[in-house]
Amino acid sequence: MSAVTRRGFLRLGGAGLLISITDPRWLLAQGAQGATPDAVAGRAGLLARLLIGADGKVTLFTGKVEVGQGSRTQLAMAAAEELAVAVEDVLVVMGDTAVVPDDGGTYGSQTTPRTVPAVRAGAAAARRVLIELGARRLEAPSGELEVRDGAIHHRPSGRTVSYAELASAGDELESAFASAAPDGVEVRSVERWSVLGRATPRADALSVVTGAHRYPSDQTRPGMLHGVVLRPPTFGARLLSVDTAIATSPAARVVRDGDLAGAVAPTTAAARGALEALAATARWAEQTDHPSSDDLERVLRERAGGEGSGFDRRREWTEGSPEQAFTAAEEAKRVRRGTYRVAYIQHVPLEPRAALAEWEGGRLTVWTGTQVPFGVRRELAEHFGLDPEAVRVVVPDTGGAFGGKHTGECAVEAARLARAAGRPVMLRWSREEEMTWAYFRPAGVIDVAAALDEQGRIAGWRQVNLSSGASALRTPYRIAHREERYQPCDSPLRVGSYRALAATANTFAREGFLDELAAEAGADPLRFRLDHLAHDGDGARLRGVLRAAAERFAWDARRAAMRSRGRGTGIACGIEKGSVVAACVEVAVDRPGRRIRVLEVTQAFECGAIHNPDNLRAQNEGNLIMALGGALREEIRFTGGNLVSPRLGDYPVPRFSDLPEIESVLVDRPDLPSVGAGETPMIAVAPAIAAAVFHATGIRLRDLPLEKALPA
Repeated sequence: MSAVTRRGFLRLGGAGLLISITDPRWLLAQGAQGATPDAVAGRAGLLARLLIGADGKVTLFTGKVEVGQGSRTQLAMAAAEELAVAVEDVLVVMGDTAVVPDDGGTYGSQTTPRTVPAVRAGAAAARRVLIELGARRLEAPSGELEVRDGAIHHRPSGRTVSYAELASAGDELESAFASAAPDGVEVRSVERWSVLGRATPRADALSVVTGAHRYPSDQTRPGMLHGVVLRPPTFGARLLSVDTAIATSPAARVVRDGDLAGAVAPTTAAARGALEALAATARWAEQTDHPSSDDLERVLRERAGGEGSGFDRRREWTEGSPEQAFTAAEEAKRVRRGTYRVAYIQHVPLEPRAALAEWEGGRLTVWTGTQVPFGVRRELAEHFGLDPEAVRVVVPDTGGAFGGKHTGECAVEAARLARAAGRPVMLRWSREEEMTWAYFRPAGVIDVAAALDEQGRIAGWRQVNLSSGASALRTPYRIAHREERYQPCDSPLRVGSYRALAATANTFAREGFLDELAAEAGADPLRFRLDHLAHDGDGARLRGVLRAAAERFAWDARRAAMRSRGRGTGIACGIEKGSVVAACVEVAVDRPGRRIRVLEVTQAFECGAIHNPDNLRAQNEGNLIMALGGALREEIRFTGGNLVSPRLGDYPVPRFSDLPEIESVLVDRPDLPSVGAGETPMIAVAPAIAAAVFHATGIRLRDLPLEKALPA
């Protein structure tokens, strides 16, 4: 009897549920593989976004992808809201470049403020068309009609015509959709929401929990081979030669395609066996002067002003007269300075990179996990000299990304192997490959300075970020004279986007230094922040989340009662991507063991009008848990051109045993536009923990990860 896998067990356990799911469009909605290019070719107008079937169900097309953040459900809710249908009657096709519009990448918390409004406008335009057609069918003025439950209702007479009837009556609806555009339409106001604003289960929950969902690494094609790639022994090493005639198993084949060498075989094990033989013959030119993580601050300071990584460009903001403010404060000895540091870290998605590539008649199709399907299509087209229309990228719902899957290197490698082999090839990166060869969150050095007035308030502010980025660099506090600057550096490691970008680093430095200033002034950290925030605009929003978190946490009482040795509380706040967050934490510190135990986190988050409170709570808590890793222990260390900890056993992402008691306070602002929630809830965690450590021990920690910086 063969061994039972976890996925197989889940399928067996869920068989009773799965047997009732017979609609093939459910499968289409899980990975965009049921919508063929021929079936949707040449669509114009609203047809590029929406289709209504003969059964009245709605199919929504979007270039966004689902990487665990809940956008599939959110976009279905948006369409359902405007079309007055049930959410489960909206089937969402995502991330298939042959059948969906290019909605841009799934990053930057842009699905909520950009794609949701586009979907709502398209659905509202479709509603207008349906009402016009319904008016003809019912021979009634359109002003007497309303949409409800997938039908057009004539209020005076009670007569109805369903969407299904309109869709089944020939080409009239399709022609109307093809010529319609979402210009001048009115979407439903927040007060009229009946779908948005309500807790809605995730559309893919059943397939995920039963093991039925097929991720990018689960895809198969007839005649498929499994591929592996020869990796350099160190960063920057170049392949000089390799013996592609090396004897391997009859089932395996060695591949050399320019700078790429690898192997393909019917099984991954056979391919890896061939790769081991190939690696033994490889000769490399290695970089001999690659720096060590122990010298990182010196290296970044020396490389400041270079070309940088290309990830971000130099940015600078100045308000008031910071030089004058600092000169006056220097004379009165009222200038304070500090330097904060953040380490490189990895994204560690549950599913490492994977791609299945197939060539057919000069056309290329790749199934892969990426946040930028059209970007990967361009990357593939450019690499192989193809017209983009000859390349199709299909993105099944993917096992995590966190900003780490913007690029298409795995897709390109799989396509190169497939072209050489003349067969479809599946390439799955191992965890060690993902940890080593995927790009990292940039490390950074942040210099902060404050000029204080006679009352200890901040009169001047300067913050300079070296390397990690410009996100959230501008202070939200009321300071008349201020300067903020981001300076790119030539990074010794490959860097790219990471959840919240540099907002975590810049908020850590700003909030950490603000806590230092409050302590020096003998002020309560909460009051000190409130004293420096405006009563309108973003200042008022930050005041709102600070008060909400502090009230639920019982800040005043717990702060006063925290007298036991090794326990402390901290608070921090931040703004990014248009949303605001504040976190209160309690920690216990074991100095001899150099351990920080986060006991409780109460976090208030506000992102305008809430679309789906259940999913928003999950996003808030998921962000918070992920932030614990970078705050406490995660760090990419390297020496001699190699990572010190390229495996999960050596890289301490948060475990269940690390989780504190978590309370999410969702602040709904129906008077404000809805903005994204996938990133900002990360940014206040680290500075709040550092502040709590200071409260408990009197030790000020300015480096992430905090436990490494904690003296024994």
